[in-house]
Amino acid sequence: MNAVNQEVSPEAGWRGWREALAVVARPMYLKRTLVTALCVGTVLFAINQLNVVLDGHATAVVWVKTGVTYLVPFAVSNIGVLIATRRRSG
Repeated sequence: MNAVNQEVSPEAGWRGWREALAVVARPMYLKRTLVTALCVGTVLFAINQLNVVLDGHATAVVWVKTGVTYLVPFAVSNIGVLIATRRRSG
């Protein structure tokens, strides 16, 4: 059995939203989604907002956009976890 099959075990799967939240909160998945958000968010921040911050023109709106820049890859990576661990009926 490879590492992927070991991680997507029946106890890690979900059928309802409460179970889904428990899955994404599991340390093994949470660590990966946080690292993904940090890496991807940093690249996106550098592309979109770094020049504004370095020029000293950052406003509250820029900082809100920066937060969203990190939240989006976090949400997308969690959706990936949920797709991979969903239990099918039957």
